Amino acid sequence: MSKEPLRIPQILELYEKYLDVQDPVAFMRQVTENYAQGTLQRLAVHGVREVRRAAVLAMGLLGDYECNHTLGRALLDEDRTVRTLADNALRAVWTRAGTVKDQQELGVIVRLSAAQQYAEAIRRASKLLARAPWFAEAWHQRGVAQFALGHYGEAIRDCHETLEINPYQFVAAATMGQAYLELKNPVSALECFRRALRLNPDLEGVRAQVVRLARMVEDR
Repeated sequence: MSKEPLRIPQILELYEKYLDVQDPVAFMRQVTENYAQGTLQRLAVHGVREVRRAAVLAMGLLGDYECNHTLGRALLDEDRTVRTLADNALRAVWTRAGTVKDQQELGVIVRLSAAQQYAEAIRRASKLLARAPWFAEAWHQRGVAQFALGHYGEAIRDCHETLEINPYQFVAAATMGQAYLELKNPVSALECFRRALRLNPDLEGVRAQVVRLARMVEDR
């Protein structure tokens, strides 16, 4: 008996139109009119890769932190485009936890770090975490600023806390690895880099670190 053909959802048509005209605003409006976030999560494991691409793209543009698990699993998709879209989408939804006020404050912290105002970024991140200790990305951004100032132990602790809350935060795992390298601890660095790579197999720079450190540890 032949298998019943997969039903192709409307989002595929919306996605193809988006690829043709490159209008993300229209794509977001049309997706919002037709799909709830839960439906997008289900479509992210659809049998047709283009449907998965469309769903993951939509979650990156529209989704909130509730999509984190689905997008984290999409990092392991057999289709490279799905994986790339999931990487981008995760980095977006990680900033969308909490209240609007929390999200705005996180944006300020990110901009402070980009301007190399790391001490002020740490101060504001600490203040944000005092009222929102469950906000994983606030821990991570404080860890990033700590790393930039050479506070490697503090960076490791903040990134560890990030991963306790958000086990898909591959950037935090890689940052921990870099911090352990600075502390001359290649064994712990290798463990962290391997964790990052398990979460996101397309981190080629991390993969190179794993190969290099594995040889170093074996030669000891």
